[in-house]
Amino acid sequence: MKRVVILFLLTFLTPFIGFTQTSISFDYVSPFYEGFSAVKKGNQWAFINTEGVIVIDFRDDLVSTKINNEEYPIFKNNRCIIVKEENKISYFGYIDSSGKTVINPTFLNAINFQNSIAIVLKLNKEKAGFNNVLGKNIVYYTYLEVIINKEGEIKENLTVPKNVVLSKKNLSKPPKITSKFLSDKLVLILDEHQKWIIKKIAN
Repeated sequence: MKRVVILFLLTFLTPFIGFTQTSISFDYVSPFYEGFSAVKKGNQWAFINTEGVIVIDFRDDLVSTKINNEEYPIFKNNRCIIVKEENKISYFGYIDSSGKTVINPTFLNAINFQNSIAIVLKLNKEKAGFNNVLGKNIVYYTYLEVIINKEGEIKENLTVPKNVVLSKKNLSKPPKITSKFLSDKLVLILDEHQKWIIKKIAN
């Protein structure tokens, strides 16, 4: 009789042995984009793969992209935009699909990669002289729109430098990127007269 009970229990429980499911609730789950879905919990985002496994854990530095009236982080060309705040100013860079920072957050703004290139706002620091009273260099800052490759190397400049004051008041929001890709080989650049210039992208 004892053996019969044991056999019954084994037969009944076998389908459930080894089957465990961890239930995680999310505030938002995005559509899959290049094999990854962004999931949100509170103010943080993570990425899951097509198996539902979290491959990049929750973090608060992922930058969202607006797609079809919804906003969530995405990977394009194995790069996702991140942001880092320093002295109340936002700086942008990129991670790869392992979560590793591959382009440090040094740009005043950045867009997603397209065909292994992206447009960013590069910040330049220029020395204007030396203040003998204060005993320090006098510097000023400019930024311009440039094209970078997936390693963060500058391929070419798109605009002339613009002066900028590095302060929370002047940079409460990132400066806008006005240039945009027209095709794989062409980029549209807005000049100082608010006219569009078509430029061929160098190979």
